[in-house]
Amino acid sequence: MNFEIVTELSHLERVCIQAKNAPAIMLDTEFVRTRTFYPKLGLIQLYDGHTLSLIDPLLLDDLSPLWALMVDPSVLKVLHACGEDLEVFFHYAGVMPTPMLDTQIMAAFLGHGLSTGFASLVDTYLNVQLDKGESRTNWCARPLTQSQLEYAAADVFYLLPLYHILAERVLEASWCDALKEECASFQKKRGKIPDPEKAYLGIKNVFQLSSKQLLLIKNLASWRLQEAQRRDLALNFVVKDLHLWKMARFDIHTIEKMISEGFDRFEVERHGRRMLKILENVNHMPKSSYPELILQLVDMPGYKLVVKEIKEHTSVVAKQLNMVPEFIASKKQIHQVLKWAWLQDREEGLVPDLFLGWRKPYLKNALLSILDANKALSG
Repeated sequence: MNFEIVTELSHLERVCIQAKNAPAIMLDTEFVRTRTFYPKLGLIQLYDGHTLSLIDPLLLDDLSPLWALMVDPSVLKVLHACGEDLEVFFHYAGVMPTPMLDTQIMAAFLGHGLSTGFASLVDTYLNVQLDKGESRTNWCARPLTQSQLEYAAADVFYLLPLYHILAERVLEASWCDALKEECASFQKKRGKIPDPEKAYLGIKNVFQLSSKQLLLIKNLASWRLQEAQRRDLALNFVVKDLHLWKMARFDIHTIEKMISEGFDRFEVERHGRRMLKILENVNHMPKSSYPELILQLVDMPGYKLVVKEIKEHTSVVAKQLNMVPEFIASKKQIHQVLKWAWLQDREEGLVPDLFLGWRKPYLKNALLSILDANKALSG
């Protein structure tokens, strides 16, 4: 397995020009994300079937040839379990690899679990056991060892033959169009920019709060998200979720109370007065600005019965299609259906995933029948 380390712009330009002639390129990234809000890019692996390049973003100030390649419509980009890789590209370049296929999603169309790892698939289809001993490497440290470089290179070297095998089997199973649709949908979801106005909805147990308390935590969470982005610091390293919840739930209005509730010293010293000011401002806002109470789907009448019936149907479909049920309809997607039916008045502009695209003929009518039959239960 030979590879080139790319540290100069002229070398990167040559690599990208050559890659443009390939029908598909294999991509991967290595990054560090421990205390930061944004990932710290440490290495980019690119394999066009002829040249395997390890591109060093720490030594290259200009990656524009690579970003241009990422959006070249004539070159397919292939990745595995690419969720965080897409975030990396979007953060650093403002673009995502397009068009793109994910071999983990390809494997799901062939009956594998949704979280099947790269090493497992390489073992299954190529009979090669990958050494994952360098998975905890600090990819932003230099120099990288030969072992670390070989580990990184292997991720795209074996991705190419794996992709060809999976692509052939997906074609035989007539899932090519569905695969493209699924990958495009996944990419679109990963490209969404966090909305400060909705940041509070991701905090645990917000459903326990009153309307006024929701306004408190909404403003606190919005401020925290923007602070985290500004300082490039993970959310919980600004202020912990639990402490935002406590601020809202107990209407904390003194530094002493924050300390007695177990807030970190750094949270109090750096942000205590700012958070208290936010709460003071919210206390003067009119009731018309209060968010609606958050209803828990699991607490609604008929929830268990309806979910049970939906899962029974999706299991039948999964068996018919030789896929895992979670790929046909994940828990999140089932909740999306219930929210649409029970809380959003079946609004046309909010049609759930399970009623669209390749899933539609297998699920829509059956799930609507289940919802209609149990309509009285949900009120």
